[in-house]
Amino acid sequence: MSYEIRSMQPEDGAAVIAIFEEGIAGGNATFDEHAPSWEAWDDKYFKSCRFVLEDANDEVMGWAALQPISARDCYKGVAEVSIYLRNAAQGKGLGSMMLQKLILASEEEEFWMLQASVFPENQPSIIIHERFGFRTVGRRERLAQMNGVWRDVVLLERRSSVVGI
Repeated sequence: MSYEIRSMQPEDGAAVIAIFEEGIAGGNATFDEHAPSWEAWDDKYFKSCRFVLEDANDEVMGWAALQPISARDCYKGVAEVSIYLRNAAQGKGLGSMMLQKLILASEEEEFWMLQASVFPENQPSIIIHERFGFRTVGRRERLAQMNGVWRDVVLLERRSSVVGI
């Protein structure tokens, strides 16, 4: 099956939120208990560097976006990576495609540092990030509770070799 990555459009909102809900249900994607409304999601993420992955039937199978890590001006070139795939799209190398696209777009938009917070149980995500130059900078132990259980988070970061050098 063929896939295409394209810029996210407002009409993709329902699919983006549905995929986010699948991630919540999986238990290893986010601390969020409920998906936000499209409007809240749209306000949280940068307007640039937003993509969806479509299959040959034009169905949105995944999304990738960047969000600010801080409102402070000195951090304007630093962003948090989010990539979510439908369960049916996982394990096919599509996360790698999405991350590569996000990295290239982030550098075009002058981001010099990308970071990701990943549950240690989500080894496929950690492996993909490492493959694209992210390094583990630490493990935040018992960072927050999820369904009454303390969870750790692996913090990864990637410094651009072309922006901010």
